[in-house]
Amino acid sequence: MLDKNIDLNGKKILVTGAAGFIGSNLCKELLRSYDDIHIYGIDNMNDYYDPKIKNDRLREIYELACAGDSENAASDESRFDFVRGNIADKELVTSVFDEFKPDVVVNLAAQAGVRYSIENPDAYIESNIIGFYNILEACRHSYDSADSSEYKGVQHLVYASSSSVYGSNKKIPYSVEDKVDNPVSLYAATKKSNELLAHSYSKLYGIPSTGLRFFTVYGPAGRPDMAYFGFTNKLVNGDKIKIFNFGNCKRDFTFVDDIVKGVVNVMQVAPSENENGVKYKVYNIGNNDPVNLLDFVDILQQELISAGVLPGDYDFEAHKELVPMQPGDVEITYADVTALQEDFGFKPSTPLREGLKSFAKWYKEYYC
Repeated sequence: MLDKNIDLNGKKILVTGAAGFIGSNLCKELLRSYDDIHIYGIDNMNDYYDPKIKNDRLREIYELACAGDSENAASDESRFDFVRGNIADKELVTSVFDEFKPDVVVNLAAQAGVRYSIENPDAYIESNIIGFYNILEACRHSYDSADSSEYKGVQHLVYASSSSVYGSNKKIPYSVEDKVDNPVSLYAATKKSNELLAHSYSKLYGIPSTGLRFFTVYGPAGRPDMAYFGFTNKLVNGDKIKIFNFGNCKRDFTFVDDIVKGVVNVMQVAPSENENGVKYKVYNIGNNDPVNLLDFVDILQQELISAGVLPGDYDFEAHKELVPMQPGDVEITYADVTALQEDFGFKPSTPLREGLKSFAKWYKEYYC
């Protein structure tokens, strides 16, 4: 296991995409677990999906930050500040870095979604390429304002990559040692670009950076465009759900709490210089247990009934439609998490049924 070299207590943490699914859960976990921590969140709050969910996530973060010494609350000294803005706005990003002077940066802001990248490519170039470039530039220039007694510049940049970078690779499970030169969507290409940019900035300017390839993240208050959420909405409305590749797809579903634990572990270990003179690492964070989509849907329907979201006599067969693969999709995602286990003694482990039970309970309370 690697030794921790960053103590998050008392640190200033910049989280982009703070109102997003992973970002909001990360902010809450940091506030609960560390003393005198100051989090600055950025999010453009766009309407790619219902902004109400984003606003409710922000409210929960603020409530936790202001809860004082109640159970599971942040320490009295911890803070959360937020700005609504786009990381593609270089002036905004520069001003935030200049004023806040973050010790650790976690870049989770991105335009997500494989299929949407076919419909609206501009959004992906703006957020995932230009936005990430602005973050890298700001990290680079943070060392210009460092001083010997107080601020040292950004000590670690952690950023979201994606399992989509593996594209049409045939070898499974996917290992971080595999070549990732065959993207099948623009989204995947932008995420691979992030890794390349981070590597070059680490080499040129010494920015310690770690990319995290997330595998199909799910859970309560997640993204409505994800399959489990979209299926639930359609079933509740009596619509048919489309199961792609005639049900012959497998996904490595990873519960959001496991993702957040992985991110927090990684934040505390800035990579040391490797044999190529680069402070750079990449990890998979996945459940290491791919599930067939038909089995996934079966478990989901059981938990939706158990939670009272759907009636016990719901006719699922009448609401399923098996359809061909869509452009940009892949047949299987499967994470090799050996590197994560070896370096941090951690791997995601939440069973799919347990995670979907948690989602179904939240859905019942939030919508029904």
